[in-house]
Amino acid sequence: MAKTASADPFPAALAEGLAGQSKNRRALVAVSGGRDSVALLYGLHALGWKKLVVVHLDHQLRGRASTADAKFVGRLAASLGYPCEIGRAETQIYARERGLSLEHAARELRRVFFAAIARRTRIRTVFLAHHAEDQVETCLFNFLRGSGAAGLAGMRPETIQKIANLELTIARPMLGIRRAEIDRFLSVGKIRWREDASNVSAAHTRNRLRTRVLPTLVEEFGPAFPEAVRRAAEIFAAEDAWMRAEAARFGIGAELPVKPLQDAPLALRRRVVRAWLEEGRIPEAGFAEVERVLTLLDISSGPAKINLPGGRHARRREGKLFLE
Repeated sequence: MAKTASADPFPAALAEGLAGQSKNRRALVAVSGGRDSVALLYGLHALGWKKLVVVHLDHQLRGRASTADAKFVGRLAASLGYPCEIGRAETQIYARERGLSLEHAARELRRVFFAAIARRTRIRTVFLAHHAEDQVETCLFNFLRGSGAAGLAGMRPETIQKIANLELTIARPMLGIRRAEIDRFLSVGKIRWREDASNVSAAHTRNRLRTRVLPTLVEEFGPAFPEAVRRAAEIFAAEDAWMRAEAARFGIGAELPVKPLQDAPLALRRRVVRAWLEEGRIPEAGFAEVERVLTLLDISSGPAKINLPGGRHARRREGKLFLE
């Protein structure tokens, strides 16, 4: 088994990201077999977390490589003394049937898989390995999608998500850790991990951001650029929390009342509709989708029904908006 170096700063940085959480609690930890999730698992092990269950979903998108990833994760979990739950999903079929991108389909299938394991094991916390550069990438990606302040806030260190009528705590203890720190931890500890060739494919927008756009921005504006984006994300996160509290006063559920929305300021209308679309599991809901829904509020000449991604629709009837 590979060694971990106690002098390495990575475990200390991870411990800071886990502040307030007991290492004696039970938790799921998502491990793809790649660099970041392997570092997370070894870091948790180094910090004395013993009650972990490793979870891995084989999306069956890369043939033998996907199968090899699953076997690698199973062996890794066993070597560290953790039980491992491995699932398989027909991602391409799922994406085609629902009109989703492969990336979005893979995320949805992972969520469902996590919920199934959480329900069976009665564990309600899932650790994910998103790190500081992932946060910058997410903020820029959301900016390009026109997501507004909610998207520019990026990922939160901890969120509660309702999946299949189950509330799961999604924890990201590595958001404050740079990739260079992760690489050093793996190198010093001689820790093996698997490379996913799809991570550098130019076919995916996120990969182009990671491999082309971000390096260019850092080259042009200096190494402080990613930190500036992360600071902006913190500011937007605080503003987003306030706006979410305001939006929650509308009692977001299966239906939205038209009249209170018409009377609300535009910024609040947009926030309520975005939260409503998220609650309704509308895939890739960004600025364009929100604006289309807002046209339903014009009861004099606006449409009574608009199309949404994933074969879904929003409709206005009897003074209410609902999804179908």
